[in-house]
Amino acid sequence: MNASVRELMALFDLEQLENNLFRGQSEANGQRSVFGGLVAGQALLAASRTVEPDRPVHSLHAYFLRPGDFTKPIVYDVDRIRDGKSFTTRRVNAIQHGRPIFSLAASYQVQEEGVSHQAEMPEVPGPEGLENDEAARQRLVQRLPEQYREAFLQERPVEFRPVTPRDAIASEPQPPVREIWFRVVDKIEADTMVQRALLAYCSDFGLMGTAMLPHGMNFWQPHVQCASIDHAMWFHNDFRIDEWLLYRSESPFAGGSRGLNFGAIYRQDGTLVASVAQEGLMRLHPSDSPTG
Repeated sequence: MNASVRELMALFDLEQLENNLFRGQSEANGQRSVFGGLVAGQALLAASRTVEPDRPVHSLHAYFLRPGDFTKPIVYDVDRIRDGKSFTTRRVNAIQHGRPIFSLAASYQVQEEGVSHQAEMPEVPGPEGLENDEAARQRLVQRLPEQYREAFLQERPVEFRPVTPRDAIASEPQPPVREIWFRVVDKIEADTMVQRALLAYCSDFGLMGTAMLPHGMNFWQPHVQCASIDHAMWFHNDFRIDEWLLYRSESPFAGGSRGLNFGAIYRQDGTLVASVAQEGLMRLHPSDSPTG
């Protein structure tokens, strides 16, 4: 198995400390705090470990409360709110240094048949032949501040191939829409519970940046402060995280130093597997402008 994928799967091998209490490891990925997608994915997995496997998660709603310390593990405290005939509800607090850094509620349902419809997948080129993000990062790295370069080039367990390549460091305004293919770079053996936790992890990559596009903002500008505020997901159909998935995101609104983003994730055969929503902080220092 690819070394970076092995490390990723180790992060999703939670240690059970006690009934309803789990511990996950953190990782440094070039950010000043724990990657929000990692906390969301681990928290969802902790909740799922207390639910019968015939009830897959169908939705989660979460808030990022404090920056996480990537030098310390994270404890996940699961509250078994309800076990009903059809639905199960769990609440999870992610704790570091005695304080919650993240709070998640998740709902699970016995699988049922019912009426069905979905939004059509956009007509875009498939991932084959598109440039991967590693090649793009190699071209851009010298334009980044030196303190970000090593993390920017490190091997990653998830491969991304944008449908429309963009200069991630450019400050020119662009439409607030992104379409990108992604997958875990090596084959993994994981059940539905872990697959959905890994999708929660992947869903946080780049989503908040969609709202920044019309304003010429990016994550490396020193006058830009950004952070995820909340995150919601709805799981619709099964998938494999090591097979290509299309992530289309768009931002209908930004204001009040916040940007709102919606996403849809499709299998390569056009099946909609998940919907995502996130609001993030997009704060400019008062004396600066996006292009300053």
